[in-house]
Amino acid sequence: MTTAANSGLSTRLRGFRQVQRLAYECAEAVAARLEPGVSERQAARMQREWLRERGVRDWFHLPFAWFGDRTAFTGFRVPLQFFPTDRRLTPGMPFILDMAPVYQGYTADIGYSGSLGTNPVQDRLMDDLEAHRELILREVRERRSLREIYEDVDRLMVRQGYANRHRAYPFGVIAHKVDQVKQRRWSPHVLGFGTQSLKGLAADALHGHREGWSPLWSRYRFSDHPPQPGLWAVEPHLGFRGTGAKFEEILVVTDSRDPEQSAFWLDDDLPHVRRWAEAK
Repeated sequence: MTTAANSGLSTRLRGFRQVQRLAYECAEAVAARLEPGVSERQAARMQREWLRERGVRDWFHLPFAWFGDRTAFTGFRVPLQFFPTDRRLTPGMPFILDMAPVYQGYTADIGYSGSLGTNPVQDRLMDDLEAHRELILREVRERRSLREIYEDVDRLMVRQGYANRHRAYPFGVIAHKVDQVKQRRWSPHVLGFGTQSLKGLAADALHGHREGWSPLWSRYRFSDHPPQPGLWAVEPHLGFRGTGAKFEEILVVTDSRDPEQSAFWLDDDLPHVRRWAEAK
């Protein structure tokens, strides 16, 4: 890319990094307030209120919260099961907070895993997610097809002894593209998803269909193409006997011939990355 293009990209990336960090700050703040008896609905509302107090008015999707075996999507069959319920926290219970705010036109989509007290199973899952982050970046830089990378993530999970739980998401996605959206005074949402973001994803899908790529990263044939330049919210999700854990963060893909610049994580100063660094 040219110097001018790099300059423009850097300005853009700062906006995405800012909202991603804001979302993770929210996750850590809400996680610190969780206590026995708090429900998923209350935890989701805490995320919404925290972000709205800091200027968020639009969403790729409204915040989710999953507790206990719902962190592994146990028994999930239809999309409505993803929405927060009256499930309440108890000591030792795992949880996942997931939010996708839009701030000043920039989008983030993050996932934060934790537990109310000690949970050795989820701790192990979180430790083992580090290998998935490394594998995904390495193979994107190798320009393997998204479908092949998905299958390699699957194989790694099997070797680790875990179940693939992102397969339970709509279209079985491990990632999807994110982009800037137009700011509006009033930003409606449909079934928990912001209409502006849905329009953008639909436009990407139409554009990609014409050119042979998809904004959804899945195990299906529509993802059988090299990584498309852009920003991808990536979320490998492990499950083991009713406990789940994941991270979700933005991976930047470019058209650079330099391997290190062709793909990189938007930010390495995130809770799960710090966790792994501190353990070494």
